[in-house]
Amino acid sequence: MESKRNILAGNNKFNFYFFILVYFFLINHSIAKDNTEGIFTDLKILDKISSKNTLVKLKNGELITFKDLSIKSLKCKNSEFDDNPEITAYIQVKDLTDENNNEVFVFNGWMFSSSPSITPFDHPVYDVWLVKCY
Repeated sequence: MESKRNILAGNNKFNFYFFILVYFFLINHSIAKDNTEGIFTDLKILDKISSKNTLVKLKNGELITFKDLSIKSLKCKNSEFDDNPEITAYIQVKDLTDENNNEVFVFNGWMFSSSPSITPFDHPVYDVWLVKCY
């Protein structure tokens, strides 16, 4: 009978270690998944008239006003690959000087850090490009 108890104790230890291994695998997998999405977005804004760059930090979902622009970042993501990192963000920009088209966005779409010319931000006074997502 003692040998049966030892076998059961060994099975219980195996089940315990297996449970611990599966638990840590699931936790690490969920943490790695969450690292790609960020809460904050950094944008660099160039004033073409004064030739000055300004770094603007946005919390996703909040609306800020920068001079004549109203800017909102809805979502940002970092790439899963470290070889060629890519940062993407969904940005909405309104021009506050244009009172006739109050509901129209100057820019509404995904912005890419590596190639801003895919979806260009066209404005006569400002240039905006994506710098960081964290």
